[in-house]
Amino acid sequence: MAELIDIYDDNRQPTGERVERKGAFLGEGQYMLYVLAILEDLDGRVLITRRTLDKKWAAGWWEVTGGGVSAGETSAQAIAREVREEVGLSVDDLVKKPIHGYKNIDLPRGDNYFVDIYHLRFDFSLADVSLQAREAIDARLLTWDEIAQLDQQGIFLHYRRLQDALAAEREAARA
Repeated sequence: MAELIDIYDDNRQPTGERVERKGAFLGEGQYMLYVLAILEDLDGRVLITRRTLDKKWAAGWWEVTGGGVSAGETSAQAIAREVREEVGLSVDDLVKKPIHGYKNIDLPRGDNYFVDIYHLRFDFSLADVSLQAREAIDARLLTWDEIAQLDQQGIFLHYRRLQDALAAEREAARA
């Protein structure tokens, strides 16, 4: 079954247009929405997963959980679904408000999108994690220093964006 996505305008307002996600080429002023989840255990370690080796982009790289927002879905609903589907954890009862967001524009590739980043701290362990086989082949709970090492090796996705999100969260807490 085709996965449909909502199209958003420059101001992140839905246009009412829906397209099939696979193969979507988004023109000027057209965006889709993605979500990322920093899932932190009570010891301050972050859950990361290793992408399958058959992924078209960044195969075998490490990342935090996330994905595309489906048509008719809110960002908060999408993050709960992605976490449940990809790592088998329930975050439905947690307050889900993004700590940061950004916009990416890549007109030549038709790859324009907004991203909401969530930071969810709760009690879980690796034993609670159940990976979705078509998405990930391994999972780890690591400190940010350990994740920084993966980034320095060039095998971790979104590191700078995640650090920016955490800085924004700290700044908001001080305000």
